[in-house]
Amino acid sequence: MLSTDLYQFTMAAGYHAAQDGTNASFELFVRELPQSRSYLVTAGLDQALSVLAEWRYTRDEIQYLRSVPALRSAEPEFFDEYLPRFRFSGEVWAMAEGTPAFAGEPILRVTAPLGEAQLVETALLSTVLFQTSVASKAARVTDAAAGRPVIEFGGRRAHGVDAALYASRTAYLGGCSATSNTEAGYRFGIPVAGTMAHSWVMAHCDELTAFERYMALHGVDSVLLIDTYDSETAAQKIVAAGLRPTAVRIDSGDLASVSVAVRRIFDAGTLSSTRILVSGDLDEHRVAALVASGAPIDGFGVGTALSTSVDAPALSGVYKLVEIVREGIVTPVAKRSLGKQTLPGRKQVWRVGESGTAAYDVVGLATEAAPPCGVPLLECVMRDGRRTGSVPRLCELRAACTATRLTIPESVRRLSAPGTYPVTFSAALVELARKNGAEVARSGGPHDVG
Repeated sequence: MLSTDLYQFTMAAGYHAAQDGTNASFELFVRELPQSRSYLVTAGLDQALSVLAEWRYTRDEIQYLRSVPALRSAEPEFFDEYLPRFRFSGEVWAMAEGTPAFAGEPILRVTAPLGEAQLVETALLSTVLFQTSVASKAARVTDAAAGRPVIEFGGRRAHGVDAALYASRTAYLGGCSATSNTEAGYRFGIPVAGTMAHSWVMAHCDELTAFERYMALHGVDSVLLIDTYDSETAAQKIVAAGLRPTAVRIDSGDLASVSVAVRRIFDAGTLSSTRILVSGDLDEHRVAALVASGAPIDGFGVGTALSTSVDAPALSGVYKLVEIVREGIVTPVAKRSLGKQTLPGRKQVWRVGESGTAAYDVVGLATEAAPPCGVPLLECVMRDGRRTGSVPRLCELRAACTATRLTIPESVRRLSAPGTYPVTFSAALVELARKNGAEVARSGGPHDVG
């Protein structure tokens, strides 16, 4: 497993040489929310745990590392003993996938021998942050659709086939109803959906023949793409020929006005059950505008904006050391760099609220008692390098994600001028930070959690 930055290996070699038996805790969190986000939806945990459980170094990989100039001074035992026997043996606490999260809150915590915890940094960050970006975008898009189905089909614009695959997974987690990615359907059990391309129509001598041949092959469940030449004319041809597709898709033009015209043609031609789907460079704002217009649109296809989280493609996520244990002595640690301070100590996040609505979050020390009406968000998901429970089904995670998002106030979830969700810090954490020379920027003041 070489998918990490070189400095992880140079430090791991140094930790191995020291042989000091230090254990360490690192926390993964997002420093600041992107300008266009009022909350995040966590994702990528299942893949992250699989990566940790399967972390191995092959003979060829170790031989390559021996040749890297920066590792030339590493002790032979690092290559001969440590790397061949490497297994992640640590503990992981994390928020469940699909959990709304906010800046400064630990999404995941790793406690392991220092070298182990260090080596996995890059893989955890790339896995969790990318998928969290896409899941957060999907939540916004599906909220904007106001109950209408959203199909993800952004694979062709994703950054490679792996990114496309996991973008499909996390888009479904975030609320999408289906994907066009057949590999995602096979791998994760996501419903797959699709229509045809404009090339199918253009490859035939005329548009009606293209429709007839497609429906002859695929039956009444066919979805016909009707905007290759003119959507209204295509709709009239479908009615005149007596075709009864389950749906049509419009991919260009003024989607609101064209959908109204097509709906009128279909209703007059006894095709009132034929649904109208639209696509074409859609994002949450365009979807919301179409919904607000009252256009007779039954579903949306969203591609590029979703699979790349185009307006917030990267998160300011970090993986920082918060505690070391050496010879049984626990030492909280913090980074004090200007503008990049971190908070010391292993932490827990409690979501506080009543009647099914979250009021605020408290970030406190993991050793503290929960505040009244506070629910802990970080759970132990891996111990001794093994998962602590069975792998949740994706459909179950999706349902939980949808339900959990609704506990966040609507004022925070809305697309335009969203409110700020309060994230506070316990008095004990504030005091520990002060002792470590760190300042805590807090919303609403500290809460005494025991």
